[in-house]
Amino acid sequence: MLGALIEKDITTPDYYPLSLNALINACNQKNNRDPVMSLDENAVRGALDSLQETRLAGPAGGADSRVTKYEHRLQEVFNFTRGETAVLCVLLLRGPQTPGELRGRGERMHRFEDLTEVQSTLQRLMQREPPLARMLSRQPGTKEARYMHLLSGDVEEVEPAQTRGQEYPRPTSPDGERIAHLENEIADLRNELADLRQQLATFRKEFE
Repeated sequence: MLGALIEKDITTPDYYPLSLNALINACNQKNNRDPVMSLDENAVRGALDSLQETRLAGPAGGADSRVTKYEHRLQEVFNFTRGETAVLCVLLLRGPQTPGELRGRGERMHRFEDLTEVQSTLQRLMQREPPLARMLSRQPGTKEARYMHLLSGDVEEVEPAQTRGQEYPRPTSPDGERIAHLENEIADLRNELADLRQQLATFRKEFE
């Protein structure tokens, strides 16, 4: 849920902060989420209470609205750079990922010039006290290591679903990398369009 608040703050600022209904929709959207969730109002309220206890999110102050709206407070707590915020957001929304995946999927929030910049950003998150990210063991047949966030604490490594049973190497040719990048861009554009439609529908309902 924290990742959804961060994402909407950056990608759809005109509709941010989010009402409870908009936040539920953001958490349950089917694009740019792994895993896809189906949270009800009670679950989202409970998560908001937990985030408020850690000062990471809460009701937005001074909002001129009949409906209570919610915002994240990541910057107040951690004083992140824009790149750090983008990387952590994508890790929250999509789970463990490689630097290349983080660069492509986080492009709407922050444009990294190259993979070295992504890796430097990950290093800064890993060197925080306490650490906010860590590198996972490299999976067989893969070229890059994956990274996970530690905002919920460290967890035992779990083999990703797509590699269970049989390992498939990632494309390493220039053409393969370009195709993967284009696929990510198309998915992001579709996600952005779905977000805008969803936010518009929610906005209209609040004034019906």
